[in-house]
Amino acid sequence: MNVGMGYRKLLAATFLVMAGTASLYGGEPGDSVVLVYNKRLPASRDVAEHYAARRHVPASQTIGLDLPTEDTMSRSDYRKKLQEPLLAFLEKNNLFVYLPVTNAALKDRVPIAATVRYAVLCYGVPFRIAQDPSMNDPGAEKVPEAVRNNGAAVDSELCTLPIINSSRPLSGPMPNYVFGRARSLLNPTNGMLMVARLDGPSPAIARALVDKALTAEADGLWGRAYFDLRGLTNGEYKKGDDWIRTAADITHRFGFEMVVDEKEATFPAAFPMSQIALYAGWYEGNVSGPFARPKVEFMPGAFAYHLHSFSAQNLRSATLDWCGPLLAAGATATMGCIDEPYLDGTPRIDAFFGYFLPGGYTFGEAAYACQRVVSWQTTVVGDPLYRPFGKTPLSQHEALAKRHSKLLEWADLRYVNEGLVLGGTPAEMLQYLQGPAVPKDSAVLSEKMAELYHKDGKDDLAVEALRRALNFDPTPQQQVRLTLMLADRLIAIGKEAEALALCDGFMKKFPDYPDAVGLYAKMEALATKLHQNKQAEKYAREITKLTSGHPLHSQL
Repeated sequence: MNVGMGYRKLLAATFLVMAGTASLYGGEPGDSVVLVYNKRLPASRDVAEHYAARRHVPASQTIGLDLPTEDTMSRSDYRKKLQEPLLAFLEKNNLFVYLPVTNAALKDRVPIAATVRYAVLCYGVPFRIAQDPSMNDPGAEKVPEAVRNNGAAVDSELCTLPIINSSRPLSGPMPNYVFGRARSLLNPTNGMLMVARLDGPSPAIARALVDKALTAEADGLWGRAYFDLRGLTNGEYKKGDDWIRTAADITHRFGFEMVVDEKEATFPAAFPMSQIALYAGWYEGNVSGPFARPKVEFMPGAFAYHLHSFSAQNLRSATLDWCGPLLAAGATATMGCIDEPYLDGTPRIDAFFGYFLPGGYTFGEAAYACQRVVSWQTTVVGDPLYRPFGKTPLSQHEALAKRHSKLLEWADLRYVNEGLVLGGTPAEMLQYLQGPAVPKDSAVLSEKMAELYHKDGKDDLAVEALRRALNFDPTPQQQVRLTLMLADRLIAIGKEAEALALCDGFMKKFPDYPDAVGLYAKMEALATKLHQNKQAEKYAREITKLTSGHPLHSQL
């Protein structure tokens, strides 16, 4: 194939960006972790042992503590059963080293040296510290009344463990002094122990978090990104939209295929959310839309975050709030709030995406570098050592090609998206996808080709690419999207009868499609236009049946 000089330069520039967009750091070893489990619960110890084996955490850095078995612990139990024993363990084993106290007036101390940077709390360790209105908390009267709460997420309180401070009020949040700082400063010697937990609705789900993280570290985190805004243009909550929009922009520049929804409502159940690698959205109390369906297409290593004041209030429920259901559905890492944080007290999700993707930070590093406050309401769930973007995209592409991995299609898709970001034209990217080294039996790449043909004004070729994609074993939700896209493209080129037949076949195959009413209405209009009156009447009857409370079968 003859390749023009401009295209050669674009290829070289894209590979240069792909080679340079990488972490300068290798994977972090397990000896940077202290592992904590609840010795009252065998399942907690099992999760700890599994993590220790997978991440090679030394046995001398694992501690079982006699903790309550409920989700919530009192402030007294937190201090006596978790905080003080863990700090004593770290000091005894020289994992934290403090200078001797020589001044009785000295209130704040941090370690002068620390071997560990992370604490991993295992399923069964409580995740809430209860609010205690009767507690004597000197200085609390100076805390703004709205946040005068001495309850907190265990993770967010425990991350301040290195700071020995007897004077700070426990009410309200504490500034995170490493917010926005370089990863080398995220260290107990700067007052920060990065705390995450292997948790969720079951011990099996908690165990699997490290397994999926390791899979994504080995093969890459691939798939699609979805961002769900509220369409806010003013007011104090607009910054929540701004954060998510910036996260989407970072992800777009990083080469991910993505969807940004600007509507006030969250993604509807009928939205064909396939192959989810990254998700960030807000603001609904309980899991909804595609995430509430029986099967959610999370990719191994997927990060999913829904901003809501109580998203982790019931962390161990598979149906309530967001964090538990997302983990039950297959997410590998998430964050959430166990009580009202107020918007400024939630993680800056734009910063998280910047650190996690182009920054190449571990999940734990990105989670704590993006929080403006600690000793507050955020819990961090997932393997804190998880670093899916620690390799260059180019090295991942080469490794997948050498193994003839099916995942190569995603590496090629990212390559194309990076090329478009750098100013490549649809025609140039199509030329790359038609090259001999690119998989020719990929639903993912055929769908991308259809998009590029459409942008290039070649809808006939877009239709053919969509037909091919449907023949290349797409996932169930990708099949839904491809079918609906193909119907729209067929209508655009004047093939309404073919589009109607496609939709009719789709509804026969998927009679429980969540937006059946909308699709039948579209089909009725097409049939009427084509003078297929009996068909139009049939679709009208289906609409009446569905809108009059006719029971649906199980969802897709």
